[in-house]
Amino acid sequence: MLTQEAPKLIGSVAKESGVPIKTIRYYEELGLLKASGRTEGGFRIFHADVFARLNFIKRAQSLGLTLSEIKEFLNVHDGGELPCDHIKIKLQDKLTAIDEQIQQLLMLRRDLEDLLVDWETTPENVEQAICPIIEKF
Repeated sequence: MLTQEAPKLIGSVAKESGVPIKTIRYYEELGLLKASGRTEGGFRIFHADVFARLNFIKRAQSLGLTLSEIKEFLNVHDGGELPCDHIKIKLQDKLTAIDEQIQQLLMLRRDLEDLLVDWETTPENVEQAICPIIEKF
């Protein structure tokens, strides 16, 4: 016989997961988590599956996924499907964006190196220039 784990108060969920209460409330507000109810004192109660969802959210965020994207994936999961194909597409998009950022950073690095190679400590037209090195094209 399977025993159902007792529902957890939001404070216990926060302590066990390492996710602050305020964040758990925010995730609930966004629809990422669903409380199973409230105590007479108004405290949120969660089922044990909240830990799997919180772990998924934290891991997905660490991979650069937004809370909006994560919500889409959780909605697919809640609809009874695995969101892996959707996640794969988003991760491929993230990889492409990272490659583009790397190229932009490499160009910026080259520009900065070029500026520093030609660095002159004494500008020619001090009155007209703020910093001639940066202002030259």
